[in-house]
Amino acid sequence: MQRILVAAVLFMSAALPSAAISLNLDSIAEWGRFPRFCIGVYRWGDRFFNSYDSTYVQGTGYKFNVKVTTDSWFDFYNFMLPERTTMHMRSEPSTSIGAHLTYLAVSVGYDVNFSKLFGGPSEARQRYNFGFNCSLFAAELSYIKNDVGTRITRFGTAGIDTDYKIKLPFKGINVSSWNLDTYYFFNHKRYSQAAAFNFSKLQKKSQGSFYAGVSIYTQHFDFDFSELPSEILEHLPQSWPDYRYNVKTHNYALRAGYGYNWALGRHWLIGVTESPVIGLKKGFINSEDEHVSCSLSNRLGVAVVWNNGHWFFGATGRCDIGLIYDKEHTFANAFVTGQMSVGYRFNLW
Repeated sequence: MQRILVAAVLFMSAALPSAAISLNLDSIAEWGRFPRFCIGVYRWGDRFFNSYDSTYVQGTGYKFNVKVTTDSWFDFYNFMLPERTTMHMRSEPSTSIGAHLTYLAVSVGYDVNFSKLFGGPSEARQRYNFGFNCSLFAAELSYIKNDVGTRITRFGTAGIDTDYKIKLPFKGINVSSWNLDTYYFFNHKRYSQAAAFNFSKLQKKSQGSFYAGVSIYTQHFDFDFSELPSEILEHLPQSWPDYRYNVKTHNYALRAGYGYNWALGRHWLIGVTESPVIGLKKGFINSEDEHVSCSLSNRLGVAVVWNNGHWFFGATGRCDIGLIYDKEHTFANAFVTGQMSVGYRFNLW
């Protein structure tokens, strides 16, 4: 957001007379009193929110980067039903490939549905992400929706049912969720999550940090099983009206975890972050009666990064797991994302 302030200064100062335009901060400050004030606020904010111990964390030294990324994600849904009956679902991977240009904290790019080009699903499931990361804290906003379909991969009791492993297309799905997470890094001077997952910093020496914050998220799961074969329907709980599983909840939770970066030699970095999310769930679980219960989920992230001057490469993976349960069933859902990026850093001024 501090970088966006600089763009605002450029826009509002466009009418000022100048023989030549320079985006150097000292040059912008000379345009007048208001630009000088904005640059002063920006520099104060940069020192307060984004300062590190340079022995452990350093900037990349470049303001621009261009990168090519490929991104794949899956969604999983697992039911544990009465009499130890299990039902597993897994969606086909949604894969995209794109190019992005970044200046400081602002990035623009374009992605193509790569799966469709090679015979994958013609309708893409929806996923949107926004993230902000500085030395003090991180904020993440995400949205996921799947009303396209999935595949039942297992049904029955392992070791007893001969058709335990199956491949049955399932279209009766309408799933959506959005998440807002904010959390504070306690060892923020020596640990940078951005170095592992955003390629915007360099972790020079291995270091980790505990972090804590809040997580607010909604969940909507609607599974219509009425079109499935009768041998499957007879194992579903009788309390599910019309063979339908419907959940709508609002969750308010505390997120606490730990992240660690291993700096391996001059070029390699491995980062891991893990955080349980525990709180209260308020909503409807296959019923018209609203209930309040315990909310349980987990966030896991892994990253491998290579830096060599202008060039960088990164592979990251994330897994978000949630749990819903009552006396008759346990329902676990997971969203798994993998991304690979190759990029080049540079300066124009």
